[in-house]
Amino acid sequence: MLKTSPAGPATTEETSRPRRKLPGTQTIAATLSAVISMGAYCLAMAAHGTYPFGSRSRAVNDLGNQFVPFHAHLWDLLRGNTSGDLLFNWSSGYGVPFLGDFFTYLMNPFSWLVALFPRDQVEVPVFLVTLLSAGLAAFLMTVLLGRLRPGSPWLRALLSVGYAVSAWMISDGFSDPMWMWGLAAFPLLGIASDWCLRGRHWILGTLLVFTAWAGNFYIAAMATIGMGLVFVVRLLLEDTPAGQRLNALLRAGAMTATGVLLAAPVLTVGLKASKLSQPAPDATYPGPPGYADYLAHLLPGGLLAPAPQVSVGILPLLLVFTLPFVRRVPGKERIAWCVLLVLVALSYTWTPTILLWHGLAMPNGSPYRASVALTAMLVIVAWMALARRPRPLELLGGAAVTAVVVALGARSIYMVRASWLLTIGGGALVLVLLVLLYRHRGDRGPRIALTGLLACTVFVSTAYTVFSVTSIRDSSAWWAPKRTLDAHSLAARDAVTAHADWPATRSDTGPHEFANNDPMLLGGEGGSYYSSYVPARTAEALHSLGAGWYIQGRHTLSFTDPVGRAIMGVGSYLDWAKNPDGFVRRSVAAPPVVTLRPGAPTDAHADDASVFARQERVLGTTVYDVPALTPAGGPAATTRPNGERRLPGNETGSKWTSFSASCTPGTQAYWYAPWYAGSVQALGRTQEQHGRATMTSNTLLALGTVPATGKFTVALGTHKVQDIPAFPVGCLDPAKLKAAVQELKATAPVKVTAGGHSIAATFREGTTGTAVISTPAAAGWMCSVDGGAARPPATLGGLMAVSLDDGGTRVSCSFRTPGLTSGLLASGLALMVLIAVGVGGALRTRSSRISATSSPHGKR
Repeated sequence: MLKTSPAGPATTEETSRPRRKLPGTQTIAATLSAVISMGAYCLAMAAHGTYPFGSRSRAVNDLGNQFVPFHAHLWDLLRGNTSGDLLFNWSSGYGVPFLGDFFTYLMNPFSWLVALFPRDQVEVPVFLVTLLSAGLAAFLMTVLLGRLRPGSPWLRALLSVGYAVSAWMISDGFSDPMWMWGLAAFPLLGIASDWCLRGRHWILGTLLVFTAWAGNFYIAAMATIGMGLVFVVRLLLEDTPAGQRLNALLRAGAMTATGVLLAAPVLTVGLKASKLSQPAPDATYPGPPGYADYLAHLLPGGLLAPAPQVSVGILPLLLVFTLPFVRRVPGKERIAWCVLLVLVALSYTWTPTILLWHGLAMPNGSPYRASVALTAMLVIVAWMALARRPRPLELLGGAAVTAVVVALGARSIYMVRASWLLTIGGGALVLVLLVLLYRHRGDRGPRIALTGLLACTVFVSTAYTVFSVTSIRDSSAWWAPKRTLDAHSLAARDAVTAHADWPATRSDTGPHEFANNDPMLLGGEGGSYYSSYVPARTAEALHSLGAGWYIQGRHTLSFTDPVGRAIMGVGSYLDWAKNPDGFVRRSVAAPPVVTLRPGAPTDAHADDASVFARQERVLGTTVYDVPALTPAGGPAATTRPNGERRLPGNETGSKWTSFSASCTPGTQAYWYAPWYAGSVQALGRTQEQHGRATMTSNTLLALGTVPATGKFTVALGTHKVQDIPAFPVGCLDPAKLKAAVQELKATAPVKVTAGGHSIAATFREGTTGTAVISTPAAAGWMCSVDGGAARPPATLGGLMAVSLDDGGTRVSCSFRTPGLTSGLLASGLALMVLIAVGVGGALRTRSSRISATSSPHGKR
């Protein structure tokens, strides 16, 4: 008996079971979706002249600052061409943990393609990470849509292009290749949840969950929430007994928990590294975007307005707006899907739900990273309409709603020429093709031709959308590309590696910078390091000794002064220079990376009145004159209770606040005021500093050589009221520093060896005192003397320090990644569950077969 719907009596066409497509057809259609997605993206890049199809670099923002250097470092790891390993990175931050970085930034399987390319062409596989992730996402989404609702595989392939090359992918995902795995994670989790509804493939579904979470747990968490909501809607719409639906829900919960536990090391290491990291700058939600901006972001082609990037192209959008009018879709289904879209869209504008989407932490950047979830849902809902073959009048209803959205969003700055062209011109063409497809639904030849025309429309509109958004983005100075693997950086790499002497001394990339992670890009063992996982101990140790930082310590910098370099065992470094390359390599006398200090290790700060005193305590000798400053003119500074001086600021054209200082003639004067912003005038030159507490910390600034009189003046030009340290000036005696370095060399260990995540030093018999390893004492280090019990090292200025007790000769330290052991245990437990389920299922199947064979009905 045929059922009826509110739309009227059912017809044979509507209720007959759709003809099952051949598996080959499904695969070809999914492949077509991937090809269109990748082809459109490549065409847009070529038209814009972007690498690898043109001369304009793609290495913008984090793509250049993080991902190209990280992939270059991965290349080094895969080829055994670096001093560290997966657990520890000796190249960056003077030695930092690495497994958290690997799990977070490099677990997209396409990242490992770097092994197939020369190192100087690493940007090619970085591009392929984005391209192939989009292709895989289109393929998988095509498969998922077919499981949600039967219908033409070719049409759902075209819808999947809108998901794979959505506004989120073009504007947010492309510069963070790690997130691109999230595009594949959504349909992977959707397929797994579909198996739960069908009561099949629990083990395979668990492995899909594991794959999604292992690739990038940050986006996978959003994908799990998003597909969890889709699963709940499907569960509510299922016409099955409540017990069966509850069973599906329990299967999904068990599958998800087991899959996540399988990927536990990724989570435990990453979360532990995040907990131990330098805190991110406080981020607050600025408030929801205007309704015009939000609605405009449903349309393709624009970029500028701050709102969730949710456009999936005009074809899916038109169908989403058509769904409420499609009478073949039961009313409760239309309501459920529409309510889901509205609630998810609103969840991006309310602080508590934004925090929920982003792991309870407000992102330091766009608060709309989770908008990728809505792009997946929009395409799913579009398929729910298209699979029912909407009639012309129903499509016109969707077109009318689209027109209203265009009218409401017209005043948004998001709406550029491309947006109007793609929405109005493209929308009209898509509408006509969909109407003709309905009218010729029974005619194979016209249907194939119209589907082909629709595919061409999707391809061209997608390419033009990518071109438009990329052009808008690249017109902004903020998106200026980094110089990553050009001729200059390759020359810099040659200069750094040619003088590498690790682990005796360090070859530092120095203050000259191509990208924020130069040591990974160029090699050597420098202080620069940009990551969400900069250990707080590392940032604090380097900052306390005078190294600079950005982003509140989540981007550390190399030392720029001789004493800082001596403390860290830097034997050569790159410096700025006015030559064609922009840099020059300098060599300096340096003590080894492991040195000896008399007495027991101590990190008491009672006498550390200045950065110069802290450096001397770690160096082990006095090398500075630290003069008291006396007022010398201009607006008077006041002394704060903590000894700091408050500058009142000066009006334009007025005198600057000045101080006089007295040092030994011939010494080198340095200025240190980490948070100072303004001009510093001394010893015949004026220099600018751009500090900002606590975001940007200045390094030590060389002022010049103290004159024969021993007296000089420091004038400070700033319009801003701000504080400077009580003792901001120190005068370095080069002869004393040279003697200190020679003493450290004379008492140095006879042998220093370093492994991927270990370092050891052998001293002469009878040596006493403290071995100091010029690496920040990040959590995870364990050290022993002469093979004794391993324990965490003490610290000296935040660096690792190990007491030799009564004449120890060998110090050995090894790094153990925090969180790894617990993660492996959880993963092992999940693996046992998986095996138990597999064995139990096999035994049940065998028992059923035996019972069937032995029963009377099973005998011949």
